[in-house]
Order: sequence, then C-alpha cells, then structure tokens
Amino acid sequence: MDGGSAKYLTDLVERVLVGDTGALARAITIAENRLEGWQLLLSRIHPKLGRAVVVGVTGPPGVGKSTLVNEFTKEQRRRNRTVGVLAIDPSSPISGGAVLGDRIRMTDSSLDNGVFIRSASSRGRLGGLSPAVGHMVDLMDASGRDVVVLETVGTGQSEVEVADLADTTIVVCAPGLGDDVQAIKAGILEVGDVLVVNKSDQAQARQTEQQLRAMLMLRRGPRADIEVVKTVATSGVGVAELVNAVDRHVAGSGQAEHRIARREHRLQRLIIESAMDDIRARCGGNEELIASLAKAVRCGESDVDAASESLVRLLLSGNR
Repeated sequence: MDGGSAKYLTDLVERVLVGDTGALARAITIAENRLEGWQLLLSRIHPKLGRAVVVGVTGPPGVGKSTLVNEFTKEQRRRNRTVGVLAIDPSSPISGGAVLGDRIRMTDSSLDNGVFIRSASSRGRLGGLSPAVGHMVDLMDASGRDVVVLETVGTGQSEVEVADLADTTIVVCAPGLGDDVQAIKAGILEVGDVLVVNKSDQAQARQTEQQLRAMLMLRRGPRADIEVVKTVATSGVGVAELVNAVDRHVAGSGQAEHRIARREHRLQRLIIESAMDDIRARCGGNEELIASLAKAVRCGESDVDAASESLVRLLLSGNR
C-alpha cells in the first residue's frame, strides 16, 4: 500500500469512528470484498469495538422477519438509540449478489438519519452468514451505533451461526406454515434467547405459542428461562414488549461473560478461516500436485483423507 492509499484509509477510519455514514458504507464495501487495505482497516477499528448491542434475528422464510426488524428498529429509535441493520439476502448462484429485498421492506426506516441499513449476500453459506458479516457488524459497532441488528436469510435448521455474533438471538416463528416448530426445533430454535410468535392475530397463533412453551418446559438450566413474545409486525403490536425482552436478556446475569466467550469463539473461527484461505491460495499454484493426489485416490493408491492430509502438510511446510 502506497502513502496515498494509507492516508486515505486513515482518513476513512477517522470518519467511520465519528459516525460518518458515507465512510461507513465505503468501509463495509472494502471489508466485504477484501479490497486493498481491508485488514489494516479492521485492525484500526479493533480498539473501539464492544460498545454496540448486537441482536440477531432469524427464523424460517415467510415469518415476517424483515417487517419485524423494521418495527423493531423504529421502536429502538423511539428510545433514542441509533441503529445499524445488516440484512443478509440469499445470494445468486450466478453473480453471487443479493436481491436486496429487505431494503425494500424497510424504506421508511432508511429515511431516518439515526438508522444505517446495509444488505449483503449470504455467498451461498448454509449457516446463513459469510465470513465478512462479522467484519461488517464490527464496522457498524465502531461507528457508534447503539444497536446492530443482524437479520439472516432464513434457511432453516442450519442457520445457527448468528448466535456466534449476536448478544441476543431472536428466533421468529409464525402460525400457518405447517409444523413450523417441529421443523426448526433441532436447529435455530435451540439458539434463541427470545422466541417470537409473529402474525399472532391469526387463528393458529395460540397453538404455535403453546408448542414453544411446551418445548421450553422440557429444557433444564438457563436455556429454559426464555421469553416468548407475541407480535403483529404489520401493525407494530407487541414490538415494544419484544424490545423490553431483549433489554432484559442483555442486562441479565452472566451476559458479560457470555459476550467475552462468544467473541473468543468467533476469533478462533476467524483464525481457522484465515488459515483455510491461505491454503486455498497456495493450492492455486499447485495444480500438478493436486492432480497427482487425485490420480492416486482414483487408482486406489490413497484415500481422500490421506491425500488431503498430505497436501496440507506439504503446503504448510513450504515443500511444493
């Protein structure tokens, strides 16, 4: 990086730290796409992290997550809190881009100067979050946002990565989607800190609430003490109660230790992902070696596990 680029990055970081939304948008683009200086950018904001409350919102498609996030954001603003919203949309298998549908549903919040909204692509991750999402959340945190809302794609049971990033994870359910509680209880329902029955004005809402409470009765320990909140996102009913439930969870005993443990776990995962990126980069110049290992597996001279272990060992030793 030359002197001009370094100065630009320094100026950008300073603007992010004072809440400049234009600078924040540019910084997120740099981090998301790993453009020149992205690692230095993240290292500069690192000392300023940990001030924002990160709220994850997940649940199956069609339960009204985006509408609920919009109302949740407006209620936070009524309490004079600044908000950053990161909405993860399904990625295109062709371009890798996102549809940005959540931005359309949050038009009114996007006009509020105290709200910063950004859509991002899931990049095909089954867990719902690409590795860059954590960096984008950090940038919103560093910009001085009081609350950062992370809305996930809504892929179902596999979508549990949000719990690694969020201080409080909201799992949204809705009646009328078949046996929705049964469908998700082995996955995302188990990472929820607050459970929401949205569209609670519908006839089957009471049954869905009873299913959730019955499931919670089977739990033991602190995970059994989880609030179930009923909302109607289209009219804002119950949203104030939802914000109160999140506030109570954040203020609960042991949450400070939870935040530290969560951050340590995320750092461990980032180290592994960084190492995997390095291995992938080194593989790019070793096509012949990879081809020979593949041939050995195909001919029965080796198995896949042994071949991959050999490749990693050779790449890390530098004997290529």
